[in-house]
Amino acid sequence: MNFFRGVMGGQPAGPQPSGAETIQKLCDRVASSTLLEDRRDAVRALKSLSKKYRMEVGTQAMDHLVHILQTDRSDSEILGYALDTLYNIICNDEEEEQDESEDENAQKQADDLGAQFTDKFIQDSENVTLLLTLLEEFDFHVRWPGVKLLTALLKNQCAQVQGVILVSPMGVSRLMDLLADSREVIRNDGLLLLQQLTKGNAAIQKIVAFENAFERLLDIITEEGSSDGGIVVEDCLLLLLNLLKNNSSNQNFFKEGSYIQRMKPWFEVGDDNSGWSAQKVTNLHLMLQLVRVMVSPVNSPGATSSCQKSMYQCGLLQQLCTILMATGVPADILTETINTVSEVIRGSQVNQDYFASVNAPSNPPRPAIVVLLMSMVNERQPFVLRCAVLYCFQCFLYKNQKGQGEIVATLLPSTIDANSISAGQLLCGGLFSADSLSNWCAAVALAHALQDNLTQKEQLLRVQLATSLGKPPVSLLQQCTNILSQGSKVQTRVGLLMLLCTWISNCPIAVTHFLHNQDNVPFLTGQISENLGEDERLVQGLCALLLGICIYYNDNSLENYTKEKLKQLIEKRIGKENFVEKLGFITKHELYSRAAQKPQPVFPSPEQMLFDHEFTKLVKELEGVITKAVHKSSEEEKKEEEVKKTLEQHDSIVTQYKELIREQDSQIQELKEQVTSASSQNEQMQTTITQQLAQIQQHKDQYNILKLKLGKDNQSQANTQGDGSHVNGLQTEELTQLREEVEELRKQHTLLQTQLGDKDTLINTLRSEAVPTAEGTAGGSDNTELLKELEALRNQVQSQLAEINRLQTERQELLRRAEAGSLDAAPGSEGSTDTAKVAELESRLAAQTSETERLQEEARSLSEGRAGLEQQLASATSTVAILQTEKAKLQTEVQESKKEQDDLLMLLADQDQKIHSLKQRLKDLGETVEDEDDLDARDQTDDDDEEDDEENED
Repeated sequence: MNFFRGVMGGQPAGPQPSGAETIQKLCDRVASSTLLEDRRDAVRALKSLSKKYRMEVGTQAMDHLVHILQTDRSDSEILGYALDTLYNIICNDEEEEQDESEDENAQKQADDLGAQFTDKFIQDSENVTLLLTLLEEFDFHVRWPGVKLLTALLKNQCAQVQGVILVSPMGVSRLMDLLADSREVIRNDGLLLLQQLTKGNAAIQKIVAFENAFERLLDIITEEGSSDGGIVVEDCLLLLLNLLKNNSSNQNFFKEGSYIQRMKPWFEVGDDNSGWSAQKVTNLHLMLQLVRVMVSPVNSPGATSSCQKSMYQCGLLQQLCTILMATGVPADILTETINTVSEVIRGSQVNQDYFASVNAPSNPPRPAIVVLLMSMVNERQPFVLRCAVLYCFQCFLYKNQKGQGEIVATLLPSTIDANSISAGQLLCGGLFSADSLSNWCAAVALAHALQDNLTQKEQLLRVQLATSLGKPPVSLLQQCTNILSQGSKVQTRVGLLMLLCTWISNCPIAVTHFLHNQDNVPFLTGQISENLGEDERLVQGLCALLLGICIYYNDNSLENYTKEKLKQLIEKRIGKENFVEKLGFITKHELYSRAAQKPQPVFPSPEQMLFDHEFTKLVKELEGVITKAVHKSSEEEKKEEEVKKTLEQHDSIVTQYKELIREQDSQIQELKEQVTSASSQNEQMQTTITQQLAQIQQHKDQYNILKLKLGKDNQSQANTQGDGSHVNGLQTEELTQLREEVEELRKQHTLLQTQLGDKDTLINTLRSEAVPTAEGTAGGSDNTELLKELEALRNQVQSQLAEINRLQTERQELLRRAEAGSLDAAPGSEGSTDTAKVAELESRLAAQTSETERLQEEARSLSEGRAGLEQQLASATSTVAILQTEKAKLQTEVQESKKEQDDLLMLLADQDQKIHSLKQRLKDLGETVEDEDDLDARDQTDDDDEEDDEENED
């Protein structure tokens, strides 16, 4: 105990041991003591010495401390001391070292020491796994030091520790449980741990995100007061940035989980913006960065567009614009808000249109774009704020031809309003002001209004500027070249040259306007040919680019400045190789590659603000083609023109064929429509024809009825006109009887036709109802009845024919008698009368003869109908025979299947007999064989036992 008193500060009993000796004795005590209390006291002493003697404790005690963590799991106190000691020797406590005023070399040595001990600790990956296991302990004295120790390990050797945690089962899940700890100290240090864990490791970031990290972190931010919260909110936001930055999977998960909507309340700042604490500024700055991460230009276009749409729909963009136009907002928050709004609207037509409609709360209200441009061209505003406004203006015009047209329209004479300040007036004012930074910003902003928009390039040629009183106005293009020739600052000239290159590229009309000024080409050639200093090289390269654009997009409309003459001029005054070398100065400039990296203009100082991101794309596109155009000869150009003409002709032919195909498609479509209408008309006509046929049949029936009535009327008239005397032995009663018999024959004929129709109906019914079943017998009986009825009809027809023959014979007899009577008649006064009567009778007989012939014709048609009926009957009979054959076939198949079934039953019976004989033989041999009856009985018994058990349980 005296030893421990000396260590813990008691009075020494003898000479003081050195620190290394004391630590060695403590380590021996930890290793050799059997009592837990002794080991605990020794570890406590090591903890107290670990900060002062960091090297000695780390070198001698680390293995013993790890052994304590492995063996003394039951004692939380000794575990806590061991973890604290390991933390003290591994952690690089920067604050303490700063308080002790150590120099940088000492700080570097301390960092190296922490890294060395970390390497030693993680050499065995089981140590990290052991540490993760200890984090499951709920005891505060174990969990909190474990969290701090793991955080220190991640700070010193992040990648190695991340690899161990990643392969450890449930490693990340155990760390995520720290966020649910009710003790704020552990939860807050857990946030710091997760920050270190998620740095630069996409796999761990995904696992943490899918462990419901977004929901938990957003809940903590809300509980802590959002932007008004403390350092905990900052830690949550830093962890969210780690999870989302450059991780498309987590960004998509964040968007799909509707977490963007939960960001809107963060930016609901009150009207009183005077109380902006430093922590609130930091929190809001991180929140704005989080929004920018979701819509960053480096993300995929589809994901960015989807997030921009969600931000507009949930009102987040509107809330950001409110902060943008609010008063009392700190400058750095305002700058970051402008950058955030820029990326939220970049390339999104809906968001750009909304931003164009935002007005500043001024009197009179001014568009937000105008207010921002006023800040951009104001040299008293902070540099970063002016850069942010330029970026916002560029994003507003990005892929927004409508916005480009609105900006250019404010420069045109017909739309200028003298009573209000427009965007065009501000840009012109900045373009020609004395501040070179304003010149550059205005030139780049105006170039973005012309980017990939041929219409606005041509419209801008109409802009006229009044330079001074009494002088005629000059065009904007001419004024830009005038300022170039005056030799202003490099930044101003670079901005104007970028504007001119963007303006005349891919616009032959603008090239013609530029070359129309006789001073422009000599100025460019003079600038390129001179040997100037390093600062002027960039201007020379841009002049070469501008002259090369004049060659490449020249339509040869000016005779003095055709492509060929400009190339000859370059060859004579500059030299082709020298021209290409000067052109290459642009891409070799150190600031060119920095501007080409991302769209946002970020520069450390105003003097380095030279290149625009979109302009670097233009240079990359044109440098190669301009070089080729300068080196090409006139013959090669002619060949190229011929090839172009051929391609144009080919394109025109293809276009003609496309138009022909479109016309044919339209014609085919019209023909299809015509066919459809014709088909419908055909159906209508068929319906009409059917109706008309029915009407015709109806008229025919009415005609027959009228004809019958007319025949009766003729008969009655003949009866009234007849006199009762005998004419050559032929009496009127006989003629009447003949007519009655003919009428009777007609009625019988009609009845016969009706009966034939009934039989046809019966045959059709038999055909539809005939099935291959046992009903074939009934069908045969119906067919027998039908044959009998047909035979009766045949007899009736025969009798009718006999009656007709008899009537014809009687008629011939009457004619013969009439002729004989006319020869024997005496001449006299009554002869003429008798002759008239005989003539009348002959006419009646002729009528009767025609009627008789008609009846014969009807009888003939009746016989033909009977033949058809017989044919139908034969067909029905054959159908019945076929059905009966199929029935017999089916019956045969049924008999065969029954026979096969009987054979199978016989086989089964034989099989059962064999099984029975084999069982009997097994029984004879002494083997136990259970019959099926025994098995069934046993199953029944088991079921009864189970039912009894259930009843007992109840």
